[in-house]
Parts: sequence; structure tokens; C-alpha cells
Amino acid sequence: MTEAKVATIRRRPRAAAERNGQVQSLTRAFSILNAIAEAEGGVGLTEVAQQVGLPPSTTHRLLTTLQQEQFVRFDSERALWSVGVQSFIVGNAFLRDRRLVQTARPHMRALMEESGETVNLAVEDDGQAIFLYQVECRQMMRALTTLGSRVPLHCSGVGKALLMAMSEARRAKILHRHGLARLTAKTIVRPADLKADLEASCRRGYAQDDEEHAVGLRCVAATILDELGEAVGAISVSGPAARITDDRMAMLGAMVRRSAEAITRDYGGQRPRQAAAATDKER
Repeated sequence: MTEAKVATIRRRPRAAAERNGQVQSLTRAFSILNAIAEAEGGVGLTEVAQQVGLPPSTTHRLLTTLQQEQFVRFDSERALWSVGVQSFIVGNAFLRDRRLVQTARPHMRALMEESGETVNLAVEDDGQAIFLYQVECRQMMRALTTLGSRVPLHCSGVGKALLMAMSEARRAKILHRHGLARLTAKTIVRPADLKADLEASCRRGYAQDDEEHAVGLRCVAATILDELGEAVGAISVSGPAARITDDRMAMLGAMVRRSAEAITRDYGGQRPRQAAAATDKER
């Protein structure tokens, strides 16, 4: 092989990166940082190099640069690399500046267009669900909610979505305090029945309100999670029972679940591994 041909081969990755608007060294550094972030308790140089597909010498050089800027740190006793304080500072700035409504708004608009029904965003406050934002559908007959209004957790779609992400202890405390008031003939008022309903919701990845809060209104909802896998809110699709049939309920449920997952990602959240595995298996 000629020297000219070798030089051409060596230039290809850099040229491709430049065409894509990427700086190769930055791309490699971020790949290394991501690999370290995914490892628990630190990771060795050889393993990092294998994960990112770089020579150990190149990996070490980039790690040293990241270490100088405190994005990673090196434990000399164990010869392991881990995430540094500057990574926390940068990540914390994202956590400080993120806004749930702003993050959810474009996904809610897209979900309304896809489903043809009204989309709501709610959070839990003092053991109830409070509505923060709504995207109305274009149907003449549609479900409308006053922003700032509250609904019980046990009989609303958003409320159930919030309950299904809670620990059993916190859920029991809230339900004991607020009770299971009957609002319609379909409201679940027995704790055992509600527990079974929430378990089914967890398996399919979304909750249902089948005229349990208001006669003639049906709703499906899914949970939005933070970086700890804890609920920060819930998104729902709601409409008249005459239009949301049983078959359409399942279709809308899949839509709202996907939308909640997309908002969770953009918000910097993640599903707990066990819950994610269970939901994926059901799919």
C-alpha cells in the first residue's frame, strides 16, 4: 500500500466528522464521558477504550484532558475513572433550568394532532392532581379542563398515572388521607380493586379512567419521570365516551405512553429498569 493511500485512509474519519459538522476530538471525549457515566463504581482505562472503540493511548489522552477540566476523576488506588464534579455542575444547571410545561408542550401538540383528542398535563400536589397545561382538540364536542383545577388521584387518568409510579407507602398514605370517594357509578372505591387496577396500568404502561371521574368522559394517561425514575407529572388524552371506544382506548393508550416516554427523555428522566423491562415485555 502506498503512503498516499495510507494518508487518504487516515483522513477519512476526520473528513466525515467535519462534513457532519462534528469535531472528532469532542465527539470522542463525549463518548468516553458517556461510557464512564454508565459504569457504576468507576471503570478502567482498557474497558473504556474497548467501549468507545479507541486505542488506549488516545483514550488516556482524552481522559487526561477531561480530568484537567474536572469532568472526570481518577482513583489511583483502584486505577478507575469516574465522573467528576464539573459534570455534576453542568448537569445540575440543566436540572435547574428545565421546565416541565415548556418541555411537554411540543409533544402535547403532536399528540393532539395524532389522537384528535384533548391533551392534558398534570402534577401531584398535596395528594391531588392539579392541571398545568392543556392542548384542546378541534372536535365540536371535547373535554375541557380549567387550568389550576384539582381532581382526585384514585378516579382520574392523570391521578392513576401518578399513583402507579409511587411507592406503596406513599400511595397508602395519600389514599388514607383523601379516601376513595365515589363520583360516578364506575368509580373504584375498594382499595383492593384500585391496587389491581394500578398493577394492570403498570403492565401496559398507561392508566385508564373509564367514566370514573365524570359520566360520559374517558381518559388514558401515562407518567412523566425524572432522572431518579420518580413521577414529576402525567400526560393524558381525554374525550367523550361515545368517541373513545374500547378499541380506540388501547390505541390512544399506546400513543400517550410513547408521548410520556419522549417527554421523560427530553426532561432528562428515565424509567426504572424493572418497570421498563416489564412494560417492554408486555409490548
